[in-house]
Amino acid sequence: MSGGGVDAAGPPEGAVAARSPLHRLAGLPVRCYLTAQRAARALVRGVHHRWRRSLQLRVVTTTLLISALVTAVLGFFLVQQVLTGLLEAKREAALNDHKAGLTTAINMMQDGDQSADQDGQVAEITAELANHSGATGLYEVVILPDIGGLSGYATVDEASVPQRLRDEVGQSLELEKQYVTFTEIIRGDTRQPGLAVGARLSNSYELYYLFPLDHEQQMLDLVQNTVFFVGTALILLLAVIAYVVTRQVVIPVRAAAGSAERLASGDLTERMKVRGEDDLARLAISFNDMAGNLQEKIRELEELSQVQRQFASDVSHELRTPLTTIRMAGDLLYEDRHQLDPTMGRSVELLQSQLERFEELLTDLLEISRHDAGAVTLSLETVDIRDAVLKAVGDAEQIAEKTGIKVVLRLPAEPCVAEFDPRRINRILRNLIVNAIEHSEGRDVIVTAAGDRDAVAVAVRDFGVGLKEGEEHLCFDRFWRADPARARTTGGTGLGLSIAKEDAQLHGGWLQAWGMPGKGSQFRLSLPRRAGAELRGSPLPLAPPEMAIGRARGFSAPMGERTAQTAAGPGEGA
Repeated sequence: MSGGGVDAAGPPEGAVAARSPLHRLAGLPVRCYLTAQRAARALVRGVHHRWRRSLQLRVVTTTLLISALVTAVLGFFLVQQVLTGLLEAKREAALNDHKAGLTTAINMMQDGDQSADQDGQVAEITAELANHSGATGLYEVVILPDIGGLSGYATVDEASVPQRLRDEVGQSLELEKQYVTFTEIIRGDTRQPGLAVGARLSNSYELYYLFPLDHEQQMLDLVQNTVFFVGTALILLLAVIAYVVTRQVVIPVRAAAGSAERLASGDLTERMKVRGEDDLARLAISFNDMAGNLQEKIRELEELSQVQRQFASDVSHELRTPLTTIRMAGDLLYEDRHQLDPTMGRSVELLQSQLERFEELLTDLLEISRHDAGAVTLSLETVDIRDAVLKAVGDAEQIAEKTGIKVVLRLPAEPCVAEFDPRRINRILRNLIVNAIEHSEGRDVIVTAAGDRDAVAVAVRDFGVGLKEGEEHLCFDRFWRADPARARTTGGTGLGLSIAKEDAQLHGGWLQAWGMPGKGSQFRLSLPRRAGAELRGSPLPLAPPEMAIGRARGFSAPMGERTAQTAAGPGEGA
């Protein structure tokens, strides 16, 4: 029947909606557990961080733990010593009282009527001995028969006498020989610790004294409480003392650390305050002397560097005028070189190439001087990085064709727009591509561009001799060459990569190198999309994708860039 079927698709929509709150409630314990777990981890990390950074915390905590351990050990032995003394004194007193009572009981039995009722005589002795205990109840008296058929008398439950003590007394062959053991004194439903002393009173009876240990227990509790409170107060006092003492040392050390940090950050006028004549005062004096000497040396180096920069700038400017005259004469000769004999024509070509190299060197020296003087400015434009790559490849096309090397482009399909100075970025890319062609050993050069939300990047890859370990840090130094004996076809100045790094830093970007001997090298330029934005990662990995990350030799980054690259996350394949 159509009306009696069951929908195989599951419960109706309303039922699912009705169960949803239950599902949410069922997930509450899990969420609470995860929240508590995260809070616990955060607390542990915070304590660990604080423990590692605070000398004062470590000293105070260590003092607290060691003093607590020592106090606990000493307190334990003190309580044990007091307990042993109390029990030993109680035992001696108990034996004496029992001995006196035993003597009294034997005399009463000898002086009594032998024909009288023995049970009545025992009851009388029990009452007499109990009266000697006094109103405070120093002990309880128990007289038990040694053989059956006789009655025992006691002021407490007879079960208060432990069976092992009865066995020892019953097996004794000597009258009046005393035996001692610990027991529980039973009075109805109440029990209290006690000391039992027993001996044979006659051939038929045994005399036991039960001494309560309430007084000793009170004394022991008083000693334990006293030791606990005194030990706690002593531990806290030692912690306070350690805090005060370490504070007197830590505060000057922290002040010295702060002064050192400010000095390291560039504040050469930073000095420490000198108080007193102790070790910390001598440390402050030594620090101030060091800071003064360092300030003087840095000032001398700055003056020397300024003189050097000024000299390079002046020489470059002064050489411009004679170079222009020589260049004009050289151009005239170069244009008429075909009219000269072959030897003169070749000399004119060499003169023209060296003039071009000389002019390039002067241009680079002037650019370096501007960077050193901080006089470089950016002409920012919004440009597609693909256009910059195409222009740089076009500028290097003649060199690539001359050497028979193919430049392979791997550009994204979508625009990668960023704010930068087109002239300077084009100079960086042209320099990287020309260097790759120069060192590619006849193999192809691959130029890759990419972009993400925050940055754009260009990587130039060659398959030449590569870089040795550590050279990725040196290739950006001025006038550095990987192999000085190696012939160059383009006649570089040795300043190209140094200027490129300065231009990249000026944009807030990175210029980094990777290389392996025999595997080639790769240079990566990374720029933020927005001028002035902090660069946190790069869209391209530093090492080529075909190379294992673990085999990479490393990279070279501008000053202060290594930390940023480490924190960049997965986008920073190196």
